[in-house]
Amino acid sequence: MILLLPLAGIRALRLYENELARQTEAALVAEGVYVREHFLAELLRTAGPEAGEPWGELGHPLPAERRDPLPDGEPFDPIVAEVDLAREEIRPRAPEATAPEAAPDPRFLEAGRAVSELLRRSQRHTLAGARVVDAAGVVVATSRGELGLSLIAREEIRRALRGERLTLLRVRVSDEPPPPLAGISRGNRIRLFVALPVVHGDRVLGAVVLSRTPLELTRALHQNRFVLLRYAGALVVLVLLVSLLTATTITRPIRALIRQAERVREGAAARPLEHPGSREVELLSESVAQMAETLAARASYIESFARSVSHEFKTPLASVRGTVELLRDHLAEMSPGERTRFLDLLDRESLRMQRLVDRLLELARADTLRPGSVTTSATAIAARAVERFREGGLRIAFEAEGGEVPVRVGEEALEVLLDNLLQNARQHAGEEARVSVRLARGADGFALLSVSDDGPGISPANMARACEPFFTTARERGGTGLGLAIARALAAAHGGELALEPSAAGGLRVTARLPIAGS
Repeated sequence: MILLLPLAGIRALRLYENELARQTEAALVAEGVYVREHFLAELLRTAGPEAGEPWGELGHPLPAERRDPLPDGEPFDPIVAEVDLAREEIRPRAPEATAPEAAPDPRFLEAGRAVSELLRRSQRHTLAGARVVDAAGVVVATSRGELGLSLIAREEIRRALRGERLTLLRVRVSDEPPPPLAGISRGNRIRLFVALPVVHGDRVLGAVVLSRTPLELTRALHQNRFVLLRYAGALVVLVLLVSLLTATTITRPIRALIRQAERVREGAAARPLEHPGSREVELLSESVAQMAETLAARASYIESFARSVSHEFKTPLASVRGTVELLRDHLAEMSPGERTRFLDLLDRESLRMQRLVDRLLELARADTLRPGSVTTSATAIAARAVERFREGGLRIAFEAEGGEVPVRVGEEALEVLLDNLLQNARQHAGEEARVSVRLARGADGFALLSVSDDGPGISPANMARACEPFFTTARERGGTGLGLAIARALAAAHGGELALEPSAAGGLRVTARLPIAGS
């Protein structure tokens, strides 16, 4: 199919056939100009001493629009080959020659006899049929037949006698069998005619008409078959090289990538391909490896998270089950004070489980949060949170630098983040601790929201694990170990981060870096 595409394009657009027809037209024009000038010279020679004088009634006046002289200093008047097989109308077969109404002028016949031998001899080599007619359209010189007959019924003759140079196509009908492949015309179904007027002064004395069958595309391809075969061989080699290159750079790496994906599906570790072949396959391989690592990390996180949830719920559930069994077995024997104590234990443990469920829901929302384009005033949210915790009995101060600080965090998410930081400070520093909230603009397009306390602080080892889910040093005071984990997840979901460090007062400082809107 690849080999046939160029040939099909040539056939469909007829570009090559057009070029062959124009070559034929140019050859006919060149031969016609030579015949015309030779005939005119013979005609002037046979006319005698009065050759330079006006020709009287002979010929036709040259139309005024065709008498325009060449520009000054311009010696050339080229005849350009312009035939177009796709646009040119193909006329029917030329009408047969007829008997003339009057005999031609003897001077024309004498000039024609001098030219006829030239036409017959040249036809042996050019294969072009040639006719020279007088002003009445009667043939006075011919390469083959029709001498003395009138061709005035033919369009090309009439138009040439009006001073027009023209090229036209006619249907070629041949009674002979199809020629061999090496034949010149190879059975072409059209014939090309070129007509040139014979002009002397301002009169048209006659016309020269030449015709020939253009070289056919099949014959042209046959003539150039060895060149075409060499190009076809080169094209086949090129196709094979492209196929090999495709297999090396695309097909094999894609198969290796498929095997890599299958190993990931089976649970094996994924590594980028060593020989990806192309930059795109390399990026895809790295993406698959990173995706596998992300999925493995997520699976490990889920497994660890499930164990932690199970552990956190086991303790209150064990207390609830034990209390229920005691009440079932010894309810009648218990004093009112004992019953009240066990019921308080059930209430306390159920509240603990409720807090765990609420925090787990907050953590799940934070882990799956997708930030939008919402802008929130961190100054206003921080002021409201500080006021709420101050009303709850916490000694807290608020400092905002630089006025309003708009951040690309939703209002609800920012409130949950700040509430968890303040609740963490109250649980770990104690009710009597002093807490400070500070909001400032960073130099890198981030807002710094810090919560500091003057409590006992936290050891370096525990500080490294403080943001892990369920890790807490205040479990006896109701801590769930999810507050800082939720805050960190919310900050990360919005392109920020959470950092822990000792505070200047000796306690703990937790700083959330949040993106400022418009940065």
